[in-house]
Amino acid sequence: MKKIKFTKQHAMGVLIGLVSPLIFIPIVIFLFSWIQNHTFGRLWSDFKGFDAMQVKVITVSLLSNLIWFYTTLNKEYYNIGRGIIIGTLLFAPYIIYVKFF
Repeated sequence: MKKIKFTKQHAMGVLIGLVSPLIFIPIVIFLFSWIQNHTFGRLWSDFKGFDAMQVKVITVSLLSNLIWFYTTLNKEYYNIGRGIIIGTLLFAPYIIYVKFF
């Protein structure tokens, strides 16, 4: 098996994988507030205060990385795609910690 070296493209993918969900968190909360017929401020305070709400919102916001992942695959930027996967997986320890501890 060939060893893969970490390049600038991988780093850019990791950065995209980490920043994209953080940008999409307010959008997801807005969609939840619209669907559940609550105010944005109430759900935002729930997000900041309750661990269960944080896990739900972050998990849904991680789906935004699929857009970037499939775009990079279609343009054959495989190293950026690998970085996006790594960036997405970096959220896993936090989600597991909040969910179970």
